[in-house]
Parts: sequence; structure tokens; C-alpha cells
Amino acid sequence: MPTIKKSASKKEKKAVVLFSGGLDSTTCLYWALDKGYKCYALNVKYGQKHSREALSARAICKKLGVELTEIKLDFPWLAQATSLVGKEELPDESLDVIKDKNRIPSTYVPARNLVFVAIAASLADSIDAEAIIAGPNAIDYSGYPDCRPEFYEPLAKAVKEGTRKGVQDGKIKIVTPLLKLSKAQIAKLGKKLKVPFAMTWSCYKGGKKPCGKCDACKLRAEGFKEAGIKDE
Repeated sequence: MPTIKKSASKKEKKAVVLFSGGLDSTTCLYWALDKGYKCYALNVKYGQKHSREALSARAICKKLGVELTEIKLDFPWLAQATSLVGKEELPDESLDVIKDKNRIPSTYVPARNLVFVAIAASLADSIDAEAIIAGPNAIDYSGYPDCRPEFYEPLAKAVKEGTRKGVQDGKIKIVTPLLKLSKAQIAKLGKKLKVPFAMTWSCYKGGKKPCGKCDACKLRAEGFKEAGIKDE
């Protein structure tokens, strides 16, 4: 009787997900899992005023059974460059001001996403992952220059040309599923993917409850309101 050869199983596709534990990155993680990626979450601490979001990242990864890598950076100059790290008070501004694409707020962290993607590229190249998944948003955001397509398009080329995997097989890419979605659309996508909203943390301040006054809180609240979804 002839031996029946089993077809080779399809190679597992891996992705490194930049993961803060916030609404956007958690939606990205659930999106990646839904697309069939084996995910490796990467959380980067860079001196934020609090560590509350890290607790969310750990809890969500534990719930999903996703491996989480946490790293800590020490960039002393950030204390003078961004209100997310230094002693400067966080702004409390109107949504019109927050959404003004022509201003860069004090919460901007210089070159943060450039640094994050570089670290994610190193991890992806090391574990043979074909995708780096990030959650920037160019519609409802606070004017950060590193949340725009103009930033990610050349960066994707640099990652492809500057990594072993990119040079050898060309299969390493930056995926930004939320880039052209509004906060309301992100909330709707999250609900569809069954994201546990209550487990996520977006607020720039620490504490037991979100402050409701910072840019992140106001954008999140508006998004859920427009989507007609309860943030719970």
C-alpha cells in the first residue's frame, strides 16, 4: 500500500505588536490575532509619569496567552522635552485645540515611534516575524508628526532594507490597521473584535480612574460617544 505524504503545514506567520495596553494598541493586538498572526507583544517604558498602562498590558496579554516583552529606556533628555515624562503639567485643552494638526502639543515625545519601530524591527528580525503592527492614528490625534502616513511609508522601506529578513526574503512589513480610522471607527472595530475595553488604559495620568481631562481621555470619550458604544 503506497504511503500517503502529508502536505507540509503552512508556515506560522508571526507579528510583533507594539503594545501599550491602551485602546488603540489593544485593538491592534486583537486585530492581528483575528488575522491569524502568532503575536509577540512589546511594551516600552521610557519614563512616563506612571506605570498604570503597563498593568493593563500585562493583564490583557495574560488573558490572551500572548508573550509580552517589556523593556525600559533611559533617555534623560525627555524630562525636559515632553509633559508625559517631566514635571510639566499635562494640558487640559478643548477638542478643537487637541485636533489641530498644525500644532504639536507638550505631550509629544520626540521621535518616540521611530525608536519604538526600530526596537520592534530588531525583535521581529530576531524571531523571523514578518510583520510589525503598530496603532498610530492620523485622523483623530493630537498633531504628532510620527502618527502620519508620511512617516510610516519611508520607515517601512528602511525596515525592509535594514534587516536580515527584509534583505533575504523581503517579507517584513509595518502594518498600521488604524492609521486612517477615526476614534469612533476604532471603537466599533474593537467592539466587533470583542476587545475588553474596561481592561485598557489610555489616560496620560496614573491613578485608579482616568482623569477625563488629558488629550487621550477626551479623544477616547468622543470616539465612544460618536460610535454609540459604552466604554466598558
